Amino acid sequence: AESLGVAAVSVDGFECAGHPGEDDVPNLILLPAAAAKLKIPFLASGGIGNGAQMAACLALGADGINMGTRFLCTKEAPVHENMKKAIVAASELDTALIFRSLKNTARVYKNAVAKQVVEIEAKSGGNTDFNDLKDLVAGVKGKQALQTGDIDYGIWTSGMVQGLIHDIPSCKELVDNIMRDCEATIRQRLDVMLAG
Repeated sequence: AESLGVAAVSVDGFECAGHPGEDDVPNLILLPAAAAKLKIPFLASGGIGNGAQMAACLALGADGINMGTRFLCTKEAPVHENMKKAIVAASELDTALIFRSLKNTARVYKNAVAKQVVEIEAKSGGNTDFNDLKDLVAGVKGKQALQTGDIDYGIWTSGMVQGLIHDIPSCKELVDNIMRDCEATIRQRLDVMLAG
């Protein structure tokens, strides 16, 4: 992307919702690796939901952060309240990796449909036919789930960061809190360590 003239990129760790890639590399490794190779600015993405994590991403070389699941769980997010409540109630263990056998891995909220998909893939012995899954994972079903609030109707993406999400703030409150906590982390943790 850099060689093609892109001004900045987003780097997604394995923790992310959606498509984390096939190499399972988390941000603790991926971000410093990207910083060592890129000359253009980059944003850290995947598993980020608080200010301490933002400070860590900056320390690892990122120029900023992206947050998907965290913004999904805000007052303004155009999804049903049931999805937001499900995220708040979930732990970092309540996601599922689907489509692994198809080499198109996706991280989704671990609901009844996701569990069925994982089960079908496991039974296939790594030889899954997408036709065996397509009715379960149809995008229209996931979209309908987000609108109607039936969290088990279709698949919908949610990252491991859901285990760190405990409230449903406004976007402004979220950004203000992230920035305040990031600055406090830098002052209280990193400055103390440098002074010591």
